[in-house]
Amino acid sequence: MIRHIVMWTLKKPGDAAHFKAQLDTCIGLVAGMRRFEVAIRTAALEANCDVVLYSGFTDAAALAACQNHPHHQQISAGLGPLRATRSVLDHDLEGTTP
Repeated sequence: MIRHIVMWTLKKPGDAAHFKAQLDTCIGLVAGMRRFEVAIRTAALEANCDVVLYSGFTDAAALAACQNHPHHQQISAGLGPLRATRSVLDHDLEGTTP
């Protein structure tokens, strides 16, 4: 299983709900997607980003299929101008201990 985690800071933090709504349209985009959760900063809780995506894929091929899917490409291009920074961590859960 591949875990794909992405965090964004936005140029205008008020755009977070729109950013999340757009990302949510990618839920179930490919067969190998096992988890897809988008969250936005919660007032009074610690955060150094505005939006986070926490997703899981059966393997690297499923992650690549999602990233190369035309709908994902369209959403990514539309949201790009709203972001100030983007951080990503992909990791393989095989062989890891809880």
